[in-house]
Formats: sequence, C-alpha cells, structure tokens
Amino acid sequence: MQPDVSVLLPAYNEAPNLPEVLEEIVTTLSASDLTFEILVVDDGSSDDSVAVLKKYSERFPELRWIHFRRNSGKSEALQAGFDLVRGHNVVLMDADGQDDPHAIPMLLDALDGGLDLATGRRAERNDRFIKRHTSKLYNWVTAKMTGVPGKDFNSGLKAMRVSVAQEVDLYGEMHRYIPVLAVANGFSVGEVDVPHRARLHGESKFGRARFWRGFFDLITVKFLTTYRTRPFHILGGIGAALGFVGFGLLAWMFVDFLRGVHVGGRPALLTGVLFVLVGVQLAATGLIAELIVARTRSRERRRPTVSASGGFEAAELDLTQQLA
Repeated sequence: MQPDVSVLLPAYNEAPNLPEVLEEIVTTLSASDLTFEILVVDDGSSDDSVAVLKKYSERFPELRWIHFRRNSGKSEALQAGFDLVRGHNVVLMDADGQDDPHAIPMLLDALDGGLDLATGRRAERNDRFIKRHTSKLYNWVTAKMTGVPGKDFNSGLKAMRVSVAQEVDLYGEMHRYIPVLAVANGFSVGEVDVPHRARLHGESKFGRARFWRGFFDLITVKFLTTYRTRPFHILGGIGAALGFVGFGLLAWMFVDFLRGVHVGGRPALLTGVLFVLVGVQLAATGLIAELIVARTRSRERRRPTVSASGGFEAAELDLTQQLA
C-alpha cells in the first residue's frame, strides 16, 4: 500500500542523533491516523550511522535507508530520496533533531488547505547570532531576486505533495531553493510557523563556504527559473545594450573625425569597439544557447553510488547503481 506520508531525512555523520530522531518520528506518527514510511539517505557518513540504521530498521518496519559510498551533498541526497519515496505526501526533515516531528500534522493540514508545498518557518531560531542574521539577509535577497514570497526558504522542515518531489531537480546547493523551483513549475507554496529546537548532539556540517556557494546558486536559480527556455532574452538583451552604447560612442568619434579631430588614441574609440564586439559575442552566445535548449530539453543526471541499503526490494533501486 502507498503510505500517506514519506518522511525523508538526509543525514551526514548524525549517528548520535538518529536514534532519538527516529524514535520521536515513529512515536509521533504512530499516534496519528496516518500511514507512513521513513526514508533516511545517509550521505556517505564516516561514523556509525550505517550500524544505527541497520539496528533501527529491525525495530521499525517503516524505516528504509540507503548509504552513499561518498559524501555528495544535501541536494543529491534529497534528489535520491525523491526518486525512492512512495508516499502521497513527502515531509523533509533534518536529522540533527532541530526539527520537531509534532509540526508534521500542521504542515500536512496546509497541504489539505490547498498548498502544494508548505515550508516550516522557524519563527524563533535556536542558532547562533551570526547564522540567524545572515539567514535573514539571504531570505530577503532571495525573495527580492526571485519574486517568491518567503522568510525561511532554507528551512529543513517542509511538506509537499509527491508531484512536487517528482518535478523539481536538485543538484549543487539547490536544496536551498526548493520553494523557488516549485513556483517555477507552477505549484503553490506557503509557510507555516513551526517550533525550532537546539541541535541534539554534534555541530553543523555546513561551513562558511555555504554563503558564497548559496549566492552563486541563487544566480543560477534566477537564470534557470526565468530564462531557462529563452536564454537569448537575457544574453541578447545585455548584448544589445552594450552594442547600443558602443555604437553611440563610435558615432560620436565618427562625427569628431569628420570635423578633423584626431580620434585614433581616444579611450572612447577603444571603448566603443570593445562594447560592440562584446555585444555581438553575447548575442551570438545567446543564439547558440537557444539551439542547445531546443535540442536538449532534459539534462541527464547521474546519482551518487549507493554502497548499502535496507528495507528495499532489489527492483526498487536503480539498476545502474553498484551496490557493495
């Protein structure tokens, strides 16, 4: 039977937290009328996570898990989970214990109310001062650049219809922009206030590099969601603007030349030529990009190698995966 909800947990070196998190999820959802499964995607952990998952998969028949041979990132872990979930709805949770499973019914109620994706907005965050305020800046910039309303895009606690999980394509750091990708695919999104707790054990696995990676991925998301099928509109537009300025400068130099003014060494002449050449190159690149888009409408993606799993039939896993 297809369960009502699939709880998807990406995990990386969370062996101390997994027992408490799994226990709480099972206890919470068992007290409801929902049928459920728990899918843990272990992203190449080097601690005892696999041993913990083997132990608890014997206790909880609802638990399934896979282990990547190497660490591939949260986006790849979530994408692999999206390919394997079986529920009507999908709930995303972090495995560090900061997300409260008691908030799951509230998020599912939001789906029943008409949303396709509900993000758990952490009204009072249990994080460091710097992390809280850089997150506010990130959320504000993301909302302004993408036009998608939201105050907590990167919350790890989300609920979505399975159709959303089937439509979005995650790689790099794209997990930060799931609501933006959902809107770009025509789904309705919203936020629900949820509690946020302190991490149970250990430290965050995301370092300072997440800020600049997130910024570059924001530009990528903006490009993909706005100009994915019409790259010439942005490249050609920039090229036309530069070309217009360049032609203006060259026209000015031509008039001065007719007046007998020496223009050979003037910066305006060199700038005009440069702008025209760059404008033509950008326009040509945009046209080539249009040809590529026309010929290639889907991008092939290779999943990370799975080296261990539990709770799966052999046919459920991609046959191209090499299992240890």
